[in-house]
Amino acid sequence: MTRYGYPGASARRDEGRGAAVFALVRAWAAGIVVLLFTEYVQATVVFDYLATDSRLSSFSGRLLLIHLPNALCVGLAVWAAGRVHRDPFRRSLPGHLAATLVVPLAAQLLNLALQWERLAAEGLLMSNAVLAVGCVAGYAADRLQEDN
Repeated sequence: MTRYGYPGASARRDEGRGAAVFALVRAWAAGIVVLLFTEYVQATVVFDYLATDSRLSSFSGRLLLIHLPNALCVGLAVWAAGRVHRDPFRRSLPGHLAATLVVPLAAQLLNLALQWERLAAEGLLMSNAVLAVGCVAGYAADRLQEDN
């Protein structure tokens, strides 16, 4: 039987057994697309045209040309995943956190695994700080938009 009480009536899309998983996967897909696009733009614009050896030799240069753009990329990915994650599933705090934060966390783990041998202490600390700042900023932007 369906919720309408007779066979053959269609159920709503958010009442199916896999609807919560589909909402998560959809949010993750949006986060992946935004993260890949913004990182590509950062790699092609910032690294190819702005980042020179003299600019990257100082901490402030690395902060301005590497870490702050990375925080922006992470923040935009978290925000996009949060915006795509739909009601009623976004009302669940653990579910919404999973929908918004899994993509940047997985990307960070992949990045650390691939570059572990070449990673310096500054790179490890700053990449984790960038991840935290980007996640908090993106989640806050998502929640602020929801309140309006």
